[in-house]
Amino acid sequence: MANQGKREIDQLLADSFKELACRSPIEKITIKEITDQAGVIRTTFYNHFQDKYELLEWIINHDLIEPIKPFVRSGLTTQAMTFLFLNVEKEKDFYTKVSRLEGQDSFDSISQNCIRSLLEEVCKEHSERKQPKYEWLTPQRLAQYYGQSMVFILIEWIQSGMTIGAQDLAELYQYVMSHSLEDALEDL
Repeated sequence: MANQGKREIDQLLADSFKELACRSPIEKITIKEITDQAGVIRTTFYNHFQDKYELLEWIINHDLIEPIKPFVRSGLTTQAMTFLFLNVEKEKDFYTKVSRLEGQDSFDSISQNCIRSLLEEVCKEHSERKQPKYEWLTPQRLAQYYGQSMVFILIEWIQSGMTIGAQDLAELYQYVMSHSLEDALEDL
């Protein structure tokens, strides 16, 4: 029950932050503005999050990563990516703004950490069942590689104005990841 209350407050703060981010530069949004918008006191914010970047991480995990976990665990990468892109598309203004964040707390960095964590879990689950073919190719390296590629495609798509649909982008991502560079060059 207490966890449900925590989740409701987290969502309230997230909604407040998203609304403010669509109107103001994220770097300039204060915790006071977030809490005033949400109708809670500042202490409430700090009982849930360390700062607005931890709140952003919660949003990415809650809105983008959690919904695709079942797809990723089932090996349905195209469906996972489609669902992720659709969720970004629903909040285009917000993700366009946060995709521009740079530095240590960039959207790129936070998203890569979130996706990498999910992929690392999945890779570890699969690697426990068999002997690896390549010792150097650890679950961590594999998760980092695919996490970086997913976030690269996501950010490029957002920053180019989301000019193609989520399904088309997911299929394009699947194509690039399942073909060699030589194959892709043949199809240019």
